[in-house]
Amino acid sequence: MMSAKATIEFIKQVIDHMPAGWLSITTHRLDIYNEQKAKTAFLENFNELYLANKFSTEDLDRLPTAYDYIRLGHPLSCILEWTIAEINEINPANVIAFSSKMTPLLAILRKNLLDKKRTRVCYENQLPLPIDQKVLTEVYGYQLDLVKVDGFDQVAEFDGSTVFITDDKIDGGVLTFNSSVDFILNTFGEKGSIITVCGAHTTEYVSEIQHVRRRESISMTPIDTLEVLRNMLNLEQQQVQKGDHSDNKQQVISSLKEITKSPTNAIVASSGLSIQYAIMMGLINDAIKSHPGKPIRFIVPPNCYGGTNDQARRVAKCIDNVEVVDLPVDGDNDMISSVRQVLSEMAKEDAVPYIIAEIPTNPRVEVPNLSDLRDALMLERHTTSGTLAVEPVFILDQTFCPNVNFLGEGAILSTIKTISYASGSKFPSGGKCTAGYCVANEKGANYMSQIESHLLLCDNEATDVQYHLLANQLPTMIQRIADAYQNTRAFVEFIQATLPSAKINFVSEELAQQGFTPSVFSLDLPTSGANDEERETNKRALNLQLINLMISEIPTESKFCVSYGQLKGCYWTIPATSTQGTTKEGDKDYIVRASLSPDLDLEKHKSVFKEFVRNI
Repeated sequence: MMSAKATIEFIKQVIDHMPAGWLSITTHRLDIYNEQKAKTAFLENFNELYLANKFSTEDLDRLPTAYDYIRLGHPLSCILEWTIAEINEINPANVIAFSSKMTPLLAILRKNLLDKKRTRVCYENQLPLPIDQKVLTEVYGYQLDLVKVDGFDQVAEFDGSTVFITDDKIDGGVLTFNSSVDFILNTFGEKGSIITVCGAHTTEYVSEIQHVRRRESISMTPIDTLEVLRNMLNLEQQQVQKGDHSDNKQQVISSLKEITKSPTNAIVASSGLSIQYAIMMGLINDAIKSHPGKPIRFIVPPNCYGGTNDQARRVAKCIDNVEVVDLPVDGDNDMISSVRQVLSEMAKEDAVPYIIAEIPTNPRVEVPNLSDLRDALMLERHTTSGTLAVEPVFILDQTFCPNVNFLGEGAILSTIKTISYASGSKFPSGGKCTAGYCVANEKGANYMSQIESHLLLCDNEATDVQYHLLANQLPTMIQRIADAYQNTRAFVEFIQATLPSAKINFVSEELAQQGFTPSVFSLDLPTSGANDEERETNKRALNLQLINLMISEIPTESKFCVSYGQLKGCYWTIPATSTQGTTKEGDKDYIVRASLSPDLDLEKHKSVFKEFVRNI
């Protein structure tokens, strides 16, 4: 263990020499990514540089990917957490940075709800964040005691968890501890917060808090992290180009209204999962008010994006009358039939039905017959007692095709209560930030105020820099989508001609004419073997063989990542081991998913794929 002074001097050098990409991209060194070590490899290698006192830009640039996306952590947030931990001689895992000031507290409240444990929140002078105890109790089911104290050292023992909230600067990275305080939550205004898990008996909270950050919020953003680091180490701040907040926000809202044709203003969150969480909690709040006592059901495809699936089940676990119901949509299952069947069951239960679905579906890139879907959703249903069943709300994940008009006047879903949302880390920002957004049609417009109130309660609105990046990128989104689709269509046709025995999931020309122009496709490679198990094993090996060949032959463009809608390159993944990480094993897709950008060397990708075919 080096001295605190040595640690600070090393971090100052790291800041001076850090790679430019640490501030400008949402993922760092995707070509050095080991999923099994995603949470540990970066800090292990960084610690080796620390011990050797190496901090050149080249050394830092060779560090592997830090966690999975910026949501869970990135180089600078990892280093901020590591610095505080190193100076205070605690485990770096116990220091967790958030873009939100409120969400780390929600993480503790969630765990204590499930553990049936009390939570006390202490503060000195003035509470640094607004806490709506009524909503937290009535909607989330959380219980907490707010206690004003005369000072940190005056916090007494308590039978439960004690959180001390302060907006004091962490000067020099030094923390003060009190055996009666289990969690120290340092807030930093609009930049977010850092929560420190204190004492051995609280280490069971670390993974729970990190998981909330992964599923309902994001880590403190790179630019905000750097400002907090500089302030903590008493370094001169650097000016960040982020423009005027109100102008950027208005431009983003205006662009999204033009793109989506929605009659509502967009609500913009720190990530796609942040906006999805606000949607879920806002709708639960509305159901509690509008349909008191009725069961609430979130109807979700079992093989959809793992974050959606996991988040829905995590919400249901906390609230007694909320449950998740499967909606099979892919492969041999038809979304229309599934919607009809499930909504009939919901009517019998007299439940409040909320359907979450991706169009096109992920990873099979299927689009249902939209007229039939509309009719299935509009069908009037009755409960077993003969009363009119609650009308469903359709929650549309439009990330794959954010350019399609589902909500505008006369559009296909304009007559259904519909809320549409998208991940901003894809086409809206071109991969420059994680911000997500939602809009609604006329019939769903009344839900937007509830959604916004829960987004603000969780302190998960997009940051100034995120608004700035979206304002710059949204005006070119439609053209980028068109260009990326052309590249993807050309690559798909080449694969079909080169390896006709492969099964490709992609939109038809007819669907493309209707505006469904995604730049992602999935590939079921041909395989061989004496039995199903052997064939499946061989196929999985082929999947990795193809991806590894692409990455090794085109390292500047091909990446092993779930990204989509980036400005440059080609991204490869196996959904079963990435986007479907928390999905039940039987519902996972062990196929290759590829996404192409508007800017890549298509001929080189064709050439490498031809080489792959020659070798199988």
